[in-house]
Amino acid sequence: CRRRAKLDDSQLQEHVEQKLTQLWSPEQISGRLRARHPQQPGRWISRQTIYNWIHQRAPHWIANLRRGGRPRERRGKLRDVVRIDGRPDVINRRRRYGDWEGDTVVGKGRRSALVTLVERKSGYTRIGRANDLGAAATTRVTRRCLRDLPAAWRRSITFDNGKEFADHRLIARQNGVAVYFAVPYRSWQRGTNENTNGLLRQFFPKGTDFTRISHQAVARAERLLNERPRKRLDYHTPAEIFIKRSRCD
Repeated sequence: CRRRAKLDDSQLQEHVEQKLTQLWSPEQISGRLRARHPQQPGRWISRQTIYNWIHQRAPHWIANLRRGGRPRERRGKLRDVVRIDGRPDVINRRRRYGDWEGDTVVGKGRRSALVTLVERKSGYTRIGRANDLGAAATTRVTRRCLRDLPAAWRRSITFDNGKEFADHRLIARQNGVAVYFAVPYRSWQRGTNENTNGLLRQFFPKGTDFTRISHQAVARAERLLNERPRKRLDYHTPAEIFIKRSRCD
């Protein structure tokens, strides 16, 4: 069963809608709830959750938001990117192996992270630890995650819009992949990766300082995720699919 979304709670949804009617921003709604209920985190909701809810399920509220309903980007802009609408249909339809989705799971104080790469068709996952969120560190970890894969398993990566992927052209050259970026604030365009990042929280809860997590612990989490049977794979595991297909390739 999927975890119940925060805004499936009718009282919380009613509160958010009331404040949107008053032209409050999602950031103001989120901040006010935390300030009024500091000891009740169950009543908190992040601004990003509100934005996602509006754009995915309640677009009629967009007119009540400033800047067309997009929160101000604070991390800088990525340059020379190819958006997901330029991605070939063979990737969109999961018709081949070797197309990945990438993101970072950010650690305590945004000082460290895990780089996560998930193959779209098989769910096979590669994870690496980055001791900082700089583009150089993320690029090195991405290279380390992909370098031992067969060429047929290195075709494309669709990234999140984090500034840590600013060196995307170098990533493309080093790994022989095409690089695409999802539309900002549309995390469902990388749904496989988002789901995997959620599963990772079973091993590394929010607030984890990844500089204190060993590479062995990260490798263990990767192995356990790849050895879990998946319903969409007829209860085969991503590792089984990878081993079988890589031998053919």
